Amino acid sequence: MLAKLTSKNQLTLPKSITREIGEAEYFEVKVEGGQIILTPVKIHRADAVRSKLADLGLSEQDVADAVAWARQS
Repeated sequence: MLAKLTSKNQLTLPKSITREIGEAEYFEVKVEGGQIILTPVKIHRADAVRSKLADLGLSEQDVADAVAWARQS
């Protein structure tokens, strides 16, 4: 399957490929053996982290205490 690189270095992925990988807004890009490898990456926004902490019943003080404990030598 072909994809064209534009003059602005933009590449459009074929729809069949994007359907196969699912929703992805960001990709990790690397070159291996002359091949470009794109790996879908999910970016976790700060709001998602705060929501997860709330779901776990952790407060900002709990996090601060954990960081302070981890930084002890």
